[in-house]
Parts: sequence; C-alpha cells; structure tokens
Amino acid sequence: MQIAKPHRLLVGTFALAAAMVVSPHVTVAFDGTPQSATAGDKIPLQIFKNPEAALRAGLEDFKTGDSRSGLQALKYAAAGGESLARWKLAKMYADGDGVPQDDEKAYDYFAQIVDNYDEDNSSPREQAVVSSAFVAVGAYSLNGIPNSRVAPDPMRALEMFQYAATNFGNADAQYDLARMYLDGVGVAKDPAQAARWLHLAAEKNHAEAQALLGQLLFTGEGVARQRGLGLMWLTLAEQLAGPDKKNQWIIDLYQKANAAASDTDKQIAALYIADYKKRQRD
Repeated sequence: MQIAKPHRLLVGTFALAAAMVVSPHVTVAFDGTPQSATAGDKIPLQIFKNPEAALRAGLEDFKTGDSRSGLQALKYAAAGGESLARWKLAKMYADGDGVPQDDEKAYDYFAQIVDNYDEDNSSPREQAVVSSAFVAVGAYSLNGIPNSRVAPDPMRALEMFQYAATNFGNADAQYDLARMYLDGVGVAKDPAQAARWLHLAAEKNHAEAQALLGQLLFTGEGVARQRGLGLMWLTLAEQLAGPDKKNQWIIDLYQKANAAASDTDKQIAALYIADYKKRQRD
C-alpha cells in the first residue's frame, strides 16, 4: 500500500573541536584556527567552565535573541558531549533556523547523539532528545541525502525505527516502522505487522498513524475488515489534522471512507469514539 506522503526529515557524526585557551590572549576556534580575542572580532570567542555551562549560556543567548553567541556556545557544548546541544544544532541545520539549511550537518549532529547513547548510563531527562535523534537518523537513512555521503540505507533506517519504537515507545518511530512494513521497504510487506505498530502510535494521538490504521481496517487491505473501527480512527485523525495543507491526505481518506460508510458503520464508529475519548480522559 503506497500513500503519497513524504517521510519527515529531521536529522550526526560532524567533528567539532571545542574552544580551548592556548595563551592568555589566544583561543582555538571550533574549526581549530587560532584567533586573537582582541583582534577586533565583533564577537570574541567565549570561554566556558564546561560543556554544561556552555549549553546553558547558549540556550539563554537564543532566548534573548543573541543567535551568534548562542551558536558558538552550543557548538562548544555539542563538542563536549551535551546531547541537547547536538539536538538543538541538528534541528537548526535541518530547518535552516538561524543557520544555512544543511541536511548533512543535521544528520551528523543527530548521529552523534545516537552513536554516543549508552542505555546503561542514560539520563531520563535526555530520553526525548535521544528518541527523536534515533527517528531522525532513521528518516535520513531511509531516504538518503542528495549530493552527500549519506546514501539510502533501509536496513539502518529499520534498525533506528525499531529501537526508538521499542525502547522509547516513540510514536513517530512506530508510524515510520509501520510504513516500512506497508510499503515493503527494507523488509517484507506485512500489513498485519504494520497495523500493530500503527495501533501503538494511534493510541498516542498520532494523526497519521490513526489515518493509515483507519484506512487499513475500513478497506480490509491485508487485515480483517472492521469498517466501524476503521471509520473511528479516520474520524479521530481528521479531527487532529486541522487546516494544515500537509494533512490534506488525511482529510481525503476520511471523506472517502465516510461517504462509503453505512449508517451502521457510522453508529459503530460513534460508539468506539466515545469509548476512546473516555479512555483518554481516564
């Protein structure tokens, strides 16, 4: 089953050397170039007590609108191993937010998080960042990055999505993993397996997963047909989709199913929706 919807590209092994003092008046820049702190630079290189202090300074700089100093501080923190700094930089490069858009640099920062993750010595406060990085590396690996060294690698994508879906319960990973099973990319087609992953994500109010699960159940494509339950998921997905044009495909699926549904289908869907919303409140 192919749904015309692009995978989200979010996305590290970009080597950055931390700034370090080599004399009272000279520092080493992040690219390793000696620079004079009094040579007329508009923004002298800052010296930080440690990477954690650099992270705090960088986030505060961005909060106050000082993006140049913030970028410098985040690069120092990222080179010192701060996952949140790496994630912030990855997002900035992926989105072109305050820096030139560069998917390869974004990928490198995300991959640094993945490569340095130690599940036996992990901090709970970093789990969301690490989980997101696994998904991002998976998405970049699945599609590759044109004109770069990052070639499509479905097996690595499968590994990344499986890890994030299983170990972190990440809804995006569960959805992306389901799509691989639906499309037969990197793995044999298996609609039933896809439906299981979609259900896990759908229960977390993931609109795209709800839409695809609803479509599978309503049509019975590779799974047992349950039109009322399928319409229920499609209805919930349509309610979450909102006016965003990128979600038009969700609205289209809902409208097509709703037009084909019988009165009985709609009554069953209404009962399922009431039960679902009650469970969400509880």
